[in-house]
Amino acid sequence: MSPQQVAEAFKAACMAELAALKPGNVHIFADGHGMVVQQFIQSAEAVATVIAQPGLTVGARILASINATWQVVDCNTNLGIVLLCAPLAQAALGDEGSSLRDRLEQVLKALTIRDAELAFQAIVRASPGGLGDSAQHDVRDAPQITLREAMRESAQRDRIAWQYAHEFADIFDFGISHYEAAIKRWNNPAWATTVLYLAFVAEFPDSHIVRKYDLDQAQEVQQVAKRHLQAMLQHENPKLYQRDLMQFDTELKSRRLNPGTSADLTVATLMAYSLKKAD
Repeated sequence: MSPQQVAEAFKAACMAELAALKPGNVHIFADGHGMVVQQFIQSAEAVATVIAQPGLTVGARILASINATWQVVDCNTNLGIVLLCAPLAQAALGDEGSSLRDRLEQVLKALTIRDAELAFQAIVRASPGGLGDSAQHDVRDAPQITLREAMRESAQRDRIAWQYAHEFADIFDFGISHYEAAIKRWNNPAWATTVLYLAFVAEFPDSHIVRKYDLDQAQEVQQVAKRHLQAMLQHENPKLYQRDLMQFDTELKSRRLNPGTSADLTVATLMAYSLKKAD
């Protein structure tokens, strides 16, 4: 696959995610958490020019993408997105003699200590909300293990790290199937993306909320999201449920609760779906 195709798949996934109503997160229906949609658009455009460059390692893609982001915005808009999409880009640019998922598995197996060093630099620069200290393999220290090994250490507390340890199973086995089912039902990418996002929020306690607050808060949001997802899926026309989702959005933002990891997984799923179709 060409670098241009990969760059376009990344940017399209970011824009599609912004176009969907995602309660608690930034989207075209409502800004939030001190951030506005335009910052995410600028970030997507900046990253698309570097994340698909040929000849880079995964770690270099991650750091270049975060550096490009901070040249156009002054806040963390996309660290999770970049951490998930850099390996996907690497796999898409590889030899097309095997499936995208098989190539991704090889990319993850080949990650190095240098990849960890560069990714750690990117994480520190982005300074995500809730980033604390770690007794082992702190991102502020020089890594002694590969990026995948470092992600395995964090997998139980971070759903993005979990993807590195499990070949992006949430993306390929959970996310894509939910998105495809919603597309088949309504033939509307924006509402299918809302379903995808709510499915992630409902399925896993959101890592971003856990980091910033605690597991109880994340599980509470998880249960409410599950009820909204079930109710939304009862409608022949999902737009009829828009007002309820906007109320949920307002409630979450008033409490400063942002299921940011679920939004990151949504972007990665949309990118993987697009790459898989084009593969």
